[in-house]
Amino acid sequence: MKKRQVCILAAVLMATSSCATVRELPGADMSCPAAPKCVSSQASDSRHHIEPFAFLGSPAGAMQRLREAVLTGKRVTIVEERPDYLHAEVRSLIFRFVDDVEFTLQAEQGLIQVRSSARVGYTDFGVNRRRVERIRQIFQQ
Repeated sequence: MKKRQVCILAAVLMATSSCATVRELPGADMSCPAAPKCVSSQASDSRHHIEPFAFLGSPAGAMQRLREAVLTGKRVTIVEERPDYLHAEVRSLIFRFVDDVEFTLQAEQGLIQVRSSARVGYTDFGVNRRRVERIRQIFQQ
């Protein structure tokens, strides 16, 4: 009986996570919810704050390098791309939960603002922070 209950629970979790709706992300709102499942370069509190990406040279070149760095991750899909904005979805391996990763270019300042957040749940156990730092490391190479 327990095995059946576990199978049913797993099926329900997978079904509901795969039916998650796509958030409309304007690229202007880089805030985080109160829960520890998000990092943002525009957050004012230390729990959510992460540094923006700095770049030298062409803004278009920086966005191209950023795109390539983002795509080195697993289960990544770019869902929106503009000259000053990039939005990707990253799906978890087992339950297919979706995290949103957004980047907004501030060409005049030589910065790319970043936000990475889990759509569901309370905590991400630091996954989004580690993801952004991995992307930053590849971007800076």
